[in-house]
Amino acid sequence: MKPGLQLQLGQQLTMTPQLQQAIRLLQLSTLDLRQEIQQAVESNPLLELEDGGLEDQLPDDDDAELAEVTGDAPETLAELDSGVDTEWDDVYTESPGAGASNDEYDPWEERTASTESLSEHLLWQLNLAVMTDADRAIAYAIIDALDQRGYLTSSLADIAAATRQLLGEYRPDEHLSEESLPEDGLPDDFPEEDEVLAVLRRVQHFDPPGVAARDLAECLAIQLRQLPAATPWRDEALALTAHLPLLEARELPALRRQLGVNEEGLVAALQLLRTLTPSPADQIGNVEPDYIVPDVIVRRRGQRWLVELNVDALPKVRLNRHYESLAGHARREDDNQYLRTQVQEARWFLKSLQSRNETLLKVATRIVEVQRDFFEYGAEAMKPLVLADIASAVEMHESTISRVTNQKFMFTPRGMFELKFFFSSHVGTDGGGECSSTAIRAIIKKLIAAENPRKPLSDSRLASLLNDQGIQVARRTVAKYREAMKIPASSERKRLL
Repeated sequence: MKPGLQLQLGQQLTMTPQLQQAIRLLQLSTLDLRQEIQQAVESNPLLELEDGGLEDQLPDDDDAELAEVTGDAPETLAELDSGVDTEWDDVYTESPGAGASNDEYDPWEERTASTESLSEHLLWQLNLAVMTDADRAIAYAIIDALDQRGYLTSSLADIAAATRQLLGEYRPDEHLSEESLPEDGLPDDFPEEDEVLAVLRRVQHFDPPGVAARDLAECLAIQLRQLPAATPWRDEALALTAHLPLLEARELPALRRQLGVNEEGLVAALQLLRTLTPSPADQIGNVEPDYIVPDVIVRRRGQRWLVELNVDALPKVRLNRHYESLAGHARREDDNQYLRTQVQEARWFLKSLQSRNETLLKVATRIVEVQRDFFEYGAEAMKPLVLADIASAVEMHESTISRVTNQKFMFTPRGMFELKFFFSSHVGTDGGGECSSTAIRAIIKKLIAAENPRKPLSDSRLASLLNDQGIQVARRTVAKYREAMKIPASSERKRLL
């Protein structure tokens, strides 16, 4: 068979570093985004914080895609007959009303923040891992030697010595059993450094990505290797981790030569590198919990509902005009190249922030339009809503809506709610309509609150009362909703007065 050349045309969807950054910012909570903005300002001299609004943070009319962040919302989402206004510029300065009353559905009262430490998170994974007790002892010593960032600061020789001490002090016990060790026991010099290194490689596959790395380069390389092989610029970014001193010294021409890429390739590899986490331990909730900061504020103005972003929730960041004007005018070409690269990265970051705000406002506005009865009358008036409904209305993909509603909060006169709270399944009604599962929960809670404590309502009786109201629901469905609200069964609620 003779070798030959064939030319084929095809389409392929690739995720550029800019798109990856936009998607990542979109799914960050407000608290996480604060840290992201702070890190961006510290690493890029072209970005700066300001005391005013978000105006002037984007370039002027030379780029049509980089519009002002504080512009008005699309008219289609704030039509006069919808009864819902969307504002960007109004800063919330007064309480929109009292919080939810005791009989309102408030799922956040029972929510607590995780206080799991990094070592606890790793030990939980270690207990699920399949390995010998000898290797498990090495892993224990490695986890015990991690610092607050999640890095391994001890040498392999020190880990080996700590393992020998661990085996001597704690064998046999609940973790290390004699049965799984060799019959002639372990040698006095167990483990050697190569054995420690083998176990270290396994621990480095634990969550969070990059944990147990011995330096920044290894931490970034571990995270890159866990990305899909088809990730754009993954190999270039992986090669870049071996030349971090050149990156720190801003030797961009030398970096291009080492990687064998042009300017565009180097910028793309750097962008991918910036999406990684230099401190793996920061991803674990081992710090004191913070208060929930709302992303969106909803308040009533007359007969209308006003939807606005909480502009005070995030630091105000803009492009430094002075440094931007220096790009291309420096004496050294390396300086010009560095400034141009930083200008482009700053614009990408600001554009991603703008896209996040626009998308969040669109989705929140549409949710308020659909669930207006909830704001008017309470949870019993909640309408069925799924991601596809919002996605179709704002012309976005369902996955985008899912990212927007995850860990994003809305402050309303009825309390603080995650955007996901407004989505629920439905059951049929006698009239051929639909009733939201959230509304059914609210009705069940109201019926139980009004029941006779001496003769509480059973699940069957609750289902019958709901059917009398035209809501077709089975007894087992009532039981599921009741248990989800952590309401005891009728036998446990019965009281003798």
